[in-house]
Amino acid sequence: MSQKLLKEAFISNLNGTTLTEISVGLTLAPLCLLCRGLLLILYHLHCGRPLSSKKYHLILDFTVLVVPPVLSCTVLSPVLPFAILSITVFNAGLLSKIYSKRNHHAKNPLKQIVSDFFKTNLGTDYIPAITVFRVYVNVLTAISILAVDFPQYPRRYAKTETYGTGVMDFGVGSFVFGNALVCPEVRQKPGAVPSKFFYLARQMLAVWPLVFLGLGRLMSVKAMEYHEHLSEYGVHWNFFFTLAIVRMAATLLLTLFPINKSWIIALAIAAFYEIILDTTPLKRFVFYGSGGKGSRVGFLSANREGVFSTIGYLAIYMASVQVGLYLSKKRTLVKAWIDMLCSFALTIFVLFVFLHMTQTYLEAVSRRLANLAFCIWVVAHCLTLLSWFLVADLLLVFTKRLINGSNVPCSWNFTQQANTNKKPDSEPTNDKRERSLLNVCMISAVNKNQLLFFLLANVITGIVNMMIDTIHSKTLFALFVLNLYMFTNCFIMYILQAKNIILKWW
Repeated sequence: MSQKLLKEAFISNLNGTTLTEISVGLTLAPLCLLCRGLLLILYHLHCGRPLSSKKYHLILDFTVLVVPPVLSCTVLSPVLPFAILSITVFNAGLLSKIYSKRNHHAKNPLKQIVSDFFKTNLGTDYIPAITVFRVYVNVLTAISILAVDFPQYPRRYAKTETYGTGVMDFGVGSFVFGNALVCPEVRQKPGAVPSKFFYLARQMLAVWPLVFLGLGRLMSVKAMEYHEHLSEYGVHWNFFFTLAIVRMAATLLLTLFPINKSWIIALAIAAFYEIILDTTPLKRFVFYGSGGKGSRVGFLSANREGVFSTIGYLAIYMASVQVGLYLSKKRTLVKAWIDMLCSFALTIFVLFVFLHMTQTYLEAVSRRLANLAFCIWVVAHCLTLLSWFLVADLLLVFTKRLINGSNVPCSWNFTQQANTNKKPDSEPTNDKRERSLLNVCMISAVNKNQLLFFLLANVITGIVNMMIDTIHSKTLFALFVLNLYMFTNCFIMYILQAKNIILKWW
């Protein structure tokens, strides 16, 4: 068997993992984000100044934000709950240390500190959790697309063949979800009333790079005879085409229906698609082709998974538009954001109830179909991950208030307390150098060039696979390659950020 066929077999015919394991794993990234923030605050506490070295910022960000996810999907995967518990305990120790050494509210009891925290005003122009969510989805995707080719990556994490929930299946859905959170319709300024088809025309201009990237990937994969998982999207289809069509279709729907009803549109699309799957031969066609034997004759049959799963991804996108709209509502006090988190928790609970009912009485989650269960699963887990990032950021706000002058890049800025009888409790950004340090961050670096980061990860993944026999690699070598690969990606993003280069040409 050729190397190409070996690698295709290595990533095919898999059944995924449990919902519980994926749910537990979602806490890792927020815990890493919290850990990095607490370490920066603790450094400021001991040194009396923020960490000023860009080199050490890069090392800290890579070590705390990237290395743990790499280890968690390789050597630490058998003991992932224990690893997460260890980071949680370490974070609790850091928080306890900072609290005991606090130089602000030093004489106030905890009850008073918490009360003042609830009254803290947060900046409304920027919600860090949205940026962190989108960046981390990109980072975790970059890790997985190469790690899956190594034997150290658990096969249960890889994309499923027919039914099941794999970590990489969730990654694809969360990518669509993250795109919709910041779509133009959500980001429109209050009071702005553009033409009804303004966003449609704008989206037509914005999606052409995705189409060309899809064509570029198609030609390069065929030319190099790179290994493919055909049941993922089909013979000619790829994720760039899916994303382009989803964005165009969603914009068209949002010109016809009110944006605040997008959750209804999402539900209608997902439910109607599920009815079609259950009452027509479409499901059998997607799984087995027109002849019932898996043949791929004709464009539609050859790309049936990519074409029809677009419907499910459209439903996920529309649901995320509703989430983005809800997040964009003006909230100033910490208490308002905690109330919003309670609403999220209730929504997540309801979604998991519906997911259980759907899998029990209809059918299991299928990434290949992007069926109703898949849509509910992706939205529920995306809301869960987003909520954990919000919790982590609020904990950082609480901790920053304990230490005068402390700052954490890509975290919430707080301005003052609601009680006007007290002095403003603002973040110390008077010094120009300190303000510039707020932008020194792997998250902001990747965020400025997200598409480039994703493309770079795909290109390096292809190079590594052509140079290395990944499926027979030893553990230490695999870890070295994966960490070097991720460091290269992050370092290039850091360089571009330092030179203030944003490679976006549309």
